[in-house]
Amino acid sequence: MDEASMRSLRREAAFVCLNEECRQRFPLTEKLFVCPRCSDLLAIAYEPMDVGPDLLRARWRERRLSDDPLDQSGVWRFRECLPPIPRRHIVTLREGNTPIYRAQFSARYAGVRELLFKHLGFNPTGSFKDYGMTVAVSQARALGARILICASTGNTSASMAAYAARAGMRAIVLIPGEHVAMGKVAQALEYGAVTLQVKGANFDDVLRLVRELSARPDVYLLNSLNPFRIEGQKAILIELLDQLGWDVPEHLVVPGGNLGNAAALFKAMEELRQWGLLARFPKLTIVQAQGASPLATAVAHGATQITPVAHPRTHATAIRIGHPVNWKRALRALDATGGFCVAVSDEEIAEAKAAIGRDGIGCEPASAATLAGIKKLREEGKFASSEPIVALLTGHLLKDPEYTLRYHSGELDDALTGRRLSPRLANPPISVEPHLDAIARYFYDEKFST
Repeated sequence: MDEASMRSLRREAAFVCLNEECRQRFPLTEKLFVCPRCSDLLAIAYEPMDVGPDLLRARWRERRLSDDPLDQSGVWRFRECLPPIPRRHIVTLREGNTPIYRAQFSARYAGVRELLFKHLGFNPTGSFKDYGMTVAVSQARALGARILICASTGNTSASMAAYAARAGMRAIVLIPGEHVAMGKVAQALEYGAVTLQVKGANFDDVLRLVRELSARPDVYLLNSLNPFRIEGQKAILIELLDQLGWDVPEHLVVPGGNLGNAAALFKAMEELRQWGLLARFPKLTIVQAQGASPLATAVAHGATQITPVAHPRTHATAIRIGHPVNWKRALRALDATGGFCVAVSDEEIAEAKAAIGRDGIGCEPASAATLAGIKKLREEGKFASSEPIVALLTGHLLKDPEYTLRYHSGELDDALTGRRLSPRLANPPISVEPHLDAIARYFYDEKFST
């Protein structure tokens, strides 16, 4: 089937309210982020796709060899699963196409036999945010928006700023008053975004501000509240399964901050099953930091509502969020897939991050929550050592180099307790005399062997 024929398979789509008592539908041509009737979250619903799964798999695999910019994107390659945005409005940086690594050191560290990392930090701006941003910015462009705005602890601002620059649009970033990884802020500055640090505010405070500001006609909101962000992030799962030859892992483990990834991954699972592309769901496990764990706390107590954390505390800045907007969808995903939700300490995250580094991979702190969670669940007997596990690493090592240096120099503390950590995998620089023997002794010192 040629490309023109494939385009005819793209379905009509509309916003639908996620509130079961509302379920209002709205056209995608409206600028909406929440339901105007009940203020609940919106999702994008599609008409059924009348095409066999084998045809879709073959077409997606064939596009890997194409020179078309959309085919070279690890998001737009799967455009049959995305909102029908006209091609002329699409903004892409060839996002996606992120690698999968087998991690032997990390597997031994966690006590499991088979562990794969899909490293979303190999996106153009160094984090998973690019998967959703390409779709959301394209929609903003299609609606004629002039100004893009977001609240961010770092990664969202970097991604939005890059895509805004690519699209020739103005970017406004609001960041919390403290505890922001400056490496991520540097990206937003480099891409030309107007970056405003709000005094005395945490992430939830600045998110409230941008939601109010986005009501202006020419301003478009780019946080994960935006349904188009969720649509793009569905491609993470589609691309993963395509890379695995559609062999579904037993467990899929993700860090939990604003819980947009959990919402997107589960939405992708449901849609892929409807289209005959997925026979069963992987068990989705969400890992939060102890100082920012409203979902894990709710799950542990069997609650159906979360209690927001007013002052979240963790050095894993990307998941330092006390009131995640996608918590309802995350709870539903856990229930439907039989997955787990667990909270891990800053110390567990730091040690897991160092272990991932020993595999030659590396990641930002929030990403390492996945390995810390796997280790904890294995020790609790909830993961069998023989079960295949895929974990998502959501950000690049260089997103927060200061954290890495503090860990290896023994200067990192636990943000929740204030206790100085004793790093077990520390690898600090060593001062030596300028003599051959002084240097050569480290060639064979097993203390420094992995």
